[in-house]
Amino acid sequence: MEQKLERKYGLFTAICMVVGIVIGSGVFFKAQTVLTKTGGNMPLGILAWGIGGAIMLVCLLTFSFMGQKYERVNGVVDYAEATVGPRYGYLMGWFTATIYFPGMTSVLVWVSARYTLEFLTSAFPNFPMTIPAAQGGCIVGPEVMALSVLYMSAIYSINALSPKMAGKVQASTTVIKMIPLILMAVVGLFVGMSSGQLQENFVTTAQVADVSANPLLASVCATAFAYEGWIIATSINSEIKDSKKNLPKALTIGGIVIVATYILYYIGVAGGATNQELIDKGATIAFVNIFGPFLGNVLNLFIVISCLGTTNGLMLGCCRCMYSIAARGEGPNPDMYGQVDKVTNMPNNSSVFALLVTGAWFFYFYAANLAGMWSGPFAFDSSELPIITIYLMYIPMFIQWMRKEKDQSTLIRFVLPFLALCGSVFMVYACIIGHGMACFWYMIVFLVIMAVGVMFDKSRKNK
Repeated sequence: MEQKLERKYGLFTAICMVVGIVIGSGVFFKAQTVLTKTGGNMPLGILAWGIGGAIMLVCLLTFSFMGQKYERVNGVVDYAEATVGPRYGYLMGWFTATIYFPGMTSVLVWVSARYTLEFLTSAFPNFPMTIPAAQGGCIVGPEVMALSVLYMSAIYSINALSPKMAGKVQASTTVIKMIPLILMAVVGLFVGMSSGQLQENFVTTAQVADVSANPLLASVCATAFAYEGWIIATSINSEIKDSKKNLPKALTIGGIVIVATYILYYIGVAGGATNQELIDKGATIAFVNIFGPFLGNVLNLFIVISCLGTTNGLMLGCCRCMYSIAARGEGPNPDMYGQVDKVTNMPNNSSVFALLVTGAWFFYFYAANLAGMWSGPFAFDSSELPIITIYLMYIPMFIQWMRKEKDQSTLIRFVLPFLALCGSVFMVYACIIGHGMACFWYMIVFLVIMAVGVMFDKSRKNK
């Protein structure tokens, strides 16, 4: 008898999957980036977060209605196959398996390791580091690289050996990570209003050497990383109980929680430090200023947990990518990658592939984005550009949904997908303007990897 993935996740876990994957490192990692790109212009930064959130919501709502109609193995692959066709579904699956999921996961393991070391060096100033923390040891030192590999291996093991435990980890870390965000949003707003710091930040900019020529577009592009990840929840739609009902609920509820949390947190942080301090030292300084060195550093530990929860969610989706292709009889060796372990109920071969590809992208991220081992051609931001690509791949899906779904209401058939289409086009445009020639070098890598995938596209041979 064929072994299939069991339905083991309920609505709460699915909501935690959406919120937990999206809310993580991005709100800490990219908030500083947004401020930098806008030159400390707080209102412009809030507008960027609002635009990014609105685009996410309309895309998310459109996919929630697709989720009510289509369900097979892996949400976004199912939707691509149903709206555009089997070949496009396969290409979407190949892209998520080789670029999108592993690329994002590789960045997140580094972010988790970085904040772990920042917590340790703050709590223990004499903590031994090959490169002192003040000189960037928490960013490029051998300790952060070794810890990144450890986190990658450990989280992979949890997902591959015990998917139920991975689900519990996702739910628990989601609850934990909301603590510092809510505290900062509420207390930061109150303290900032009382001290006048919040009002000052809204009218004062900062000294930044590399303010973007198009600050709003560059900032929206940066928020794409912070908002991305919700689509990963659709990768477990075949494992969610009553998924046609619960997955759309999870996407909708989770999306609203995410946007509200991000904007309120961003405002709260502005109440705890000057724009210049936030740009130079990151959000950590706001926690320390408001809650004191001890409690502020304890809250940094919550940030580490938040990042690890996001990484776990990404790896959860990453491990299932090759399986989603193999379950359709597609890709390289579908019999091997389509196997599901009888004991763990996990596609272990698919998981091993995910670990290897994630490791490869981690090496690229370190070499090109952190260590500066090369520049110019093929040196691009692997934390943002793959995300923009998926918005490009959404466009044919939205068009086909509007063309085919004649039994849907005007709102569901035209209004939401049209807004999602406009938002996706805007994201692509913002990326081109914000990243310039880096987009060209990335597209070469993208096309080469996709060309390899086409070689394994069995749908061409069946026609």
